[in-house]
Amino acid sequence: MKLNLQIWNIKEYKKGEKMNKKIVGLSLITILSISAFAGDAPKKSDDERLNKLEKKIKSLNKKLNKVRAHDAYDNIKFSVDFRNTYDNLEYKNNDTGEKATNDGLFTSRVLLNMKSAPTTKLSFQGQLAAYSIWGAHLYTEDPSLKSWAGSSKASDTLFRVRKAYFIYSDDMFGGDLPYSFSIGRRSATDGFLGNHRENLKDSGSPLAHITNMEVDAGMIKLNTEKYLTTGSFIKFVLGRAHSGGIESVYDVGGYSPYAQEEGDVNENVDFFVTLGSLYNNGQYNLMFENALIMDTKGAVAGLPIGADLPDGTGRNISLDAGKANLTALSLQVDGVGDEINDFLDDTTLFVSIAQSKYMPDSGKELLGSTSDETGSSFWLGATFPDMLTDSGRFGVEYNHGSKYWTPMTWAEDSATGSKVAVRGDAYEAYWNFNLFGEKNLPSQIRYTHLQHDYTPNIRCSGWVAPEAVDITADDIRLSISYKY
Repeated sequence: MKLNLQIWNIKEYKKGEKMNKKIVGLSLITILSISAFAGDAPKKSDDERLNKLEKKIKSLNKKLNKVRAHDAYDNIKFSVDFRNTYDNLEYKNNDTGEKATNDGLFTSRVLLNMKSAPTTKLSFQGQLAAYSIWGAHLYTEDPSLKSWAGSSKASDTLFRVRKAYFIYSDDMFGGDLPYSFSIGRRSATDGFLGNHRENLKDSGSPLAHITNMEVDAGMIKLNTEKYLTTGSFIKFVLGRAHSGGIESVYDVGGYSPYAQEEGDVNENVDFFVTLGSLYNNGQYNLMFENALIMDTKGAVAGLPIGADLPDGTGRNISLDAGKANLTALSLQVDGVGDEINDFLDDTTLFVSIAQSKYMPDSGKELLGSTSDETGSSFWLGATFPDMLTDSGRFGVEYNHGSKYWTPMTWAEDSATGSKVAVRGDAYEAYWNFNLFGEKNLPSQIRYTHLQHDYTPNIRCSGWVAPEAVDITADDIRLSISYKY
């Protein structure tokens, strides 16, 4: 008797968070020929032969599972976000009559994303970015272009590290308190509520109302849902925004790599941020953030800005001058009411309030004042189906800021400067849609109008006193992206 068994195309799949992805495709042909002939030895039953065959198949499956696990973790996954944008800009100083325009600012931005996970508890995320102006120089040396904005503002054609950090995740107390630890460089842009105007379905980590910048920091996240409220978590972030007193690797006339001299007026700027979700049931998400900034840049009181310091150590500009504390509370509602109709179910509303408080040290000034100065802001917005395309959405937003309102939003992706940081009023409307109906071609038409009632806050310059002005800025923006 002869028994032939053929096994064809054994394939393994791994389920992702939103869709199944095939990670191993193996074509295996196993032909087992078992021949039994009459002879002196006793015959074995067909059942015995099949049992042995099943054991061999199980052993083979174990080996395939090991290959699958190896291929899943031992690689880096790449994806790309390539965007081209056109901006039509107009600025007016209504006090002086001055006017400036650009009817054709073209930019291209490439984000090369990297992800890897050598184990189930450890992962890495990275992102390289090049954000250039069409026809610009190959390299732009701009002292104001710090590392926390270098890849978030249109400039030259260089690739820069926008994101590079690892995450280690585990849990404590028998699984009741999941946690994660992370350290490295984070983009920290397009955060909660800011993602809508940037045509992003998911938001970044910080609250965009007070934080929109790249940061170098360490972070600990605790999932507190089992101890506090539904969907709650909290993050603690400690990082550095500016390294003071280090001009080069080697000092002129001496040997002290990366050292800071005693009494250096240019100190490090460090920050400690606490943020998280107070409640999130899938429809209502209430987020908070508080940021404390140490050695915020300002000036020495009683001296003109930019004048030489009396002791000859430098100029009276961008000096460590005190502390700043920023706080925001933001609410997003996904779906109005409870299944009233499809349109309201797919409508998103959001509101946010925020405060900035700058506290100068003795003998120093921040925002032109030697006293503590508090600024405030609120932000309203809504997005809803466009009723024209399958997944397109319209959005409208309004921002208002007071005289001393000064958040950390230097890397906000807007040609006119941060509209969230406006000291006055900002109005915005946009249409997010997929060009040609292709989900890999997300596109946007956006209009932004800014009314600055006080000195525009474009770089969070703590040594600049906000003065009353009447300046308007308008931006008509068209963008087309390729994502895959």
